[in-house]
Amino acid sequence: MNKTTVMEKILLIEDNDALRDNTAEILTLAGYEVISAENGKIGVEKAMANPPDLIVCDIMMPVLDGYGVYQIISKNEALQHIPFIFLSAKSERNDLRKGMEMGADDYITKPFSDSELINAIRARIEKIKIQQNVGGRGIEAWYQIISELGNKDEMHKALENHDVIDYKKKQVIYSEGQHPNKLYYIESGKVKVYKTSDGGKELIIGLLSAGDFFGHIPLIENVVYDEFAETLEESSIRVIPRKEFEHLLTHNQEVALKVIKLLANNISEKEQQLVALAYHSLRKRVADALLTLKKKYSAQGDKGNFSISISREDLANIAGTATESLIRTLSDFKAEKLIEIKEGKISILEEKKLANLFN
Repeated sequence: MNKTTVMEKILLIEDNDALRDNTAEILTLAGYEVISAENGKIGVEKAMANPPDLIVCDIMMPVLDGYGVYQIISKNEALQHIPFIFLSAKSERNDLRKGMEMGADDYITKPFSDSELINAIRARIEKIKIQQNVGGRGIEAWYQIISELGNKDEMHKALENHDVIDYKKKQVIYSEGQHPNKLYYIESGKVKVYKTSDGGKELIIGLLSAGDFFGHIPLIENVVYDEFAETLEESSIRVIPRKEFEHLLTHNQEVALKVIKLLANNISEKEQQLVALAYHSLRKRVADALLTLKKKYSAQGDKGNFSISISREDLANIAGTATESLIRTLSDFKAEKLIEIKEGKISILEEKKLANLFN
């Protein structure tokens, strides 16, 4: 008796009749079952009535655009696991970045070739199959990650199946007011987390490097970001779906306790920073900023003088002062031979003296 082949079901949401019919025909010939919808509202209704294996959705549509479709799908527990590919006639990078920041799995720009579309769909469906075949192994790997925070070797093993996004220097990862949909893990590079005042002044509240998670607090609190995250240099960052992180917190007490400990450490660091900003002198704040950079970014086991290339504006935002005041203080430190500045790079010469500066 022959086995019955189960066809993967694709929901195609596209308002252009000709493109929708042509794409549906191509996907049918490629061996997929295709469900078509002429606008976002109908697409969501069809997804709820007959959940597909993958969704291909145009962005610019009447009634409900593609971003709206994704937001509804991603909040529906029965549908949020479905791979989602955006289509758009626009080729601007901002559109691509917005779609990927929302959590979409892929993004294809019109006009596209038949093979480009089919390959994108096949890759996403194969990835889902692999995840289904390994069962709960992915979640178990996350138990290991959270219970051994800081162990980058274990993190890399567990994160291998998650997508990596390469960011350029000074590229915003997420912005204040955006809705969180993923946890971030730094594979390589440096990231700053900062807040801005009504006047646009920055205050850096976190410095991150390879092996660090970030973006977890808004996920836990289920609120929008109240801060910005931006790269300090070219960085590779893995993204972990929100639902996987939430599953950990709700199904494993030990994991939840570890995350609570992580949050408590974050709060303690923020309190110390606030005290320093309120009561420390300018010289003390700048010295502390330099020592913070050394603590965070010096190579493990490195006993030589620590050096870093960082913009004066970023350093001022860490110290909580104006750039002009920072530059004057650095000049004083250089004259006192506490630091050395060559070609814009700052080297710490007297770590103990910086640490013991009177307030």
